[in-house]
Parts: sequence; structure tokens; C-alpha cells
Amino acid sequence: MLKLSEIYIYPVKSLGGIHLDIANITTRGLKNDRRFMLIDENGRFMSQREHPQLAIFQTKIEDNFLKIIHKRTGQILLINLSSNSQLAPLSVTIWDDETSAIEVSSEASAWFTQALNIPTRLVYMPEESQRKTDVQYALTGEEITSFSDGYPILIIGQSSLNDLNNRLENPVNINRFRPNFVFTDGEPFEEDNWHEFTVGNIRFFGVKPCARCIMTTIDQETGDKKSKEPLLTLNKYRKAGNKILFGQNVLISQLGTVSVGDDVTVISRKKLAKFEID
Repeated sequence: MLKLSEIYIYPVKSLGGIHLDIANITTRGLKNDRRFMLIDENGRFMSQREHPQLAIFQTKIEDNFLKIIHKRTGQILLINLSSNSQLAPLSVTIWDDETSAIEVSSEASAWFTQALNIPTRLVYMPEESQRKTDVQYALTGEEITSFSDGYPILIIGQSSLNDLNNRLENPVNINRFRPNFVFTDGEPFEEDNWHEFTVGNIRFFGVKPCARCIMTTIDQETGDKKSKEPLLTLNKYRKAGNKILFGQNVLISQLGTVSVGDDVTVISRKKLAKFEID
């Protein structure tokens, strides 16, 4: 029987994640997942793709505060999750999407600007901001997401990671792929063709395999990029067209709560992606 083995959220896009035992499912993803984001002077999102040092910022949620810790200096930024910024909304860009966000505070932005040594603002996605997912893969056309790359949830099988690590000289951690859900007891890459499935009694839909990028080559503990792995190996057996696929993007069909240990049940499947083998 497939089991949900790990749950992760990433409160600030591209910063360190938080392991949970239980998570609330909201319309735009797991509660507190990627509701915050760093932007540059042009309002464009910042990520580890261009700024690998973002990996060295760890996040925690304690007593309704988001705590951000710089792992090298020990500096801490505290953000009250209950407070509302008085600053005016601004337009921000994530890939091809433009959406509305609010700067958390001038103090928070200054903290990151100093820590990164580049002009930076920390923004938050308010409830009024409704960023829709790609209509090409939508269920109803009304699905929304937070500051994720494009979809509210990413699921990966532990067997898929094991298969990859068996091919690598130096195994990698699941955090290289930044999933929300990890499940056990399945076949490698069986999530590729999932369509409708449940976690506990909550229904989800797999809609699109996740294309992977250079971010997977960054050590999430140190922010270092010392090799081209695991992309180099994935390119040999997980390539479809010009994309390297690992994990499944997921849309939400029901709200509720999921917990580590919940049964994962596949209700229907779709046609498998075609992969190029070197």
C-alpha cells in the first residue's frame, strides 16, 4: 500500500523548507507554502537558479511567526504571520505570470538586501491575489497557486529517488527536488502517469510531469554547486523532448488535512510520457 511518508512546505520561495507531520490543504496549496517571495529591483522573482546562496536561509514557523535564519551568520528575521502590511500592493513577475503582492516591510527587505548584498524586497501574496494555474492543464479553469513555479503541489515517490541514487556516485537528498509530498512503497516513477488519486480522504489530480532545472544541482545545506549531478544522470533516462522530468505537478480537488502515514490510493492513470534513452 502506498503511504504518504513526508510533507514539506517552503514558506519563502527558493529558501529552505520545513518538514511537517500534518498539513492543511488550501485552495492555493499547502498552508503557508510559498506565500512569501524575494523580488529584485524590477519586481521579478528571485530563485536559486541565479542566486544559489538562497539555500542557506532556513525557515521555521513558531508561535505564528515565520523565522528566517541565515545559516552562516546566525542572523534571524522574524515575521508575524498575523500582521498586515500597510504598504501598497505592487505587481510582481513569476516566469510569464504577473500577479499582485505586498511588500512585507521595509525592514524585512533591508535585512535581505544586506544579507545578500543585492537590492531585494520580500513580498507576500495576500488572499486577494488570485494567480491561476496554466489553463492548458486546468480541471475547471479556476485553480490557483501561490508563488510556486506553476502548480500548488509537487509529489515524488521515494522509489523514484532511490532509483536515481542507485545510478549516482554520490546520492542526493529529496530536498534537491523540493517536493510537497513524498510517498513510499511504489514503483520508480509510477507517479508519472497518475491522474486522479487520494491522500487519506482528500482527492488530487496529477496534471503534468515536473521539468527540472539547474536548481537540482545545488546542495540545499550549503548553497554550493559542485557538480552537474543529478541532472547529468537524469538526462540519460528521464528526458522527454528537451525537458528532464522528475516528479508530478498536482492540482487540488478537495480541501482538508493530510498527515504522514496516510494511505495514497491511485484511482485513475493517464498515458505515460515518452522518454529518450541515451
